[in-house]
Amino acid sequence: MPTVNVNGIQTAYEVRGSGPPLLMMAPGGFDSTIEKWSTTGLWKDMLPLEALSVRYTCIAYDRRESGTSGGRVERVTWGSYSDQAKGLLDALDIPRAFILGACMGVSVALATAVAHPDSIAGLVLRFPVGGARWHLDNIAGFDAHIAQVRTNGLQATVELAGEKPNFMLSKESGPWASVIANDANFAKAYAAQDIDRYLALVGTMGRTFFDRDSVPGVETEELLAMKTPSLVIPGWDEYHTQSAARFVQECLPDVEYWDATVEQQTAPASLERILEFLNLHSI
Repeated sequence: MPTVNVNGIQTAYEVRGSGPPLLMMAPGGFDSTIEKWSTTGLWKDMLPLEALSVRYTCIAYDRRESGTSGGRVERVTWGSYSDQAKGLLDALDIPRAFILGACMGVSVALATAVAHPDSIAGLVLRFPVGGARWHLDNIAGFDAHIAQVRTNGLQATVELAGEKPNFMLSKESGPWASVIANDANFAKAYAAQDIDRYLALVGTMGRTFFDRDSVPGVETEELLAMKTPSLVIPGWDEYHTQSAARFVQECLPDVEYWDATVEQQTAPASLERILEFLNLHSI
């Protein structure tokens, strides 16, 4: 798989198809990887990289600190994610693209459209994350990692990440688990850093990532001012709440809302609806 250096972080990516560019921000929370487009939920039935690349140039990538992409110990923000997305487009010499964001990728898509409005032609937003349980459970996940580091130290956390390199499945491993597991030099530097500074960084990072029960990633005023055409496809569970999808619909000025239950969102129906939206807009 090719990689490109984006703001000092190696980013693994894949390009398929031809036509207008479509940047794909995968589901999976903090484990947002290319493979999720073929292994999770609706996507394993739709296989969007194959289905959409017939008409579009699909660019999928492992988000920083996910899969085989690299990372950096710093206070990662939604802006960090949008910078990676824009940096990848720049590296591939793509001045303007559509975005398909799923799950937490919706928040990254919104943050990217707010930060780089002239570079984004339209947004497909499936299953926006949000809701009280989403908020509280993610804060609890950061708290579990902090407790692990306080109790056992950074070297023990490196060893745990080597065994369980996925923050979504093992919160104690922490948000840099995949990078620790894939990069021995990174792991060595991670273990040697000042523990108090690290704990302060992670505590701040968790609170600023998940600071609300509604959709994180952008401020309400930014959503209200966004001019990017958008399609919202709602979820219907405790992490992808209807209220989260309706909030995005309420705020965005130029939005279509597919008022379909999850059961109605079959792979063929979803593909048709996504293509219908994309085909209405141009780059």
